[in-house]
Amino acid sequence: MIWIISGTSEARELIDRINDIDQYIATIATDAGREFINSKNVVVARMNYGEMKVFVEKNNISLIIDMTHPYAKIVSENAKKLANQMNIRYIRYIRAITKEISDAIYLKSYEEAYEYLSKVEGTVFFTTGSKNISDFEKWRGRNRFIYRILPVADSIKICEDLSISMKDIVAILGPFSLALNKAMLKEYGADYLVMKDSGERGGSTEKLKACEELNIIPLVIGRKLEEGIDSLEKIENIVRTHVNQKGRVNL
Repeated sequence: MIWIISGTSEARELIDRINDIDQYIATIATDAGREFINSKNVVVARMNYGEMKVFVEKNNISLIIDMTHPYAKIVSENAKKLANQMNIRYIRYIRAITKEISDAIYLKSYEEAYEYLSKVEGTVFFTTGSKNISDFEKWRGRNRFIYRILPVADSIKICEDLSISMKDIVAILGPFSLALNKAMLKEYGADYLVMKDSGERGGSTEKLKACEELNIIPLVIGRKLEEGIDSLEKIENIVRTHVNQKGRVNL
């Protein structure tokens, strides 16, 4: 059995490509994510290392395809470690790093972002999701922080628990065009935009172009280079070859 760890639009595309194959299980971390994958082989499961091990043993996993977001470090680290320990083949899909723009501020980590934000003045528009909002709030001071988050209960509850004003919450589902990014940034009077380097597929190009055209400073939280495959076609071929090989062995 093949385990596809989902979490990106590319994972959904891969599952669509292999809709004629039944020998896989895809996991997604949230019920909201499940809504966008059209497959009976998808389950909602957020697992730590021990739970991953039980899952792999129970489902007789022989190939792991890691299609998680570039910033889902713990999930990828656990999956890779598990694959090594259990002698299971592990394939990591990677998104290309976004081409740098000279006016952008590139930061190596969230910690560097917190330090940088402690020195700014004005309105900051965040597009990094809800996970780190509590840490960002520690550095808000007199500035206005606007958070663009997914329109799901968990994300909104994080904002509510932190007493973030409704006028500072933008709950909306992407992807976002250049025009829509510009409209939001202009409407909220942003001086800075905080973003991840999610690659072209993750909307980074549109955000950077919007900032460039509106003279807004983008703060890009970088990510380490990963080893893996950046082609869905190659990963699809690996899946099909693996299924065919297992089928011959079973015969």
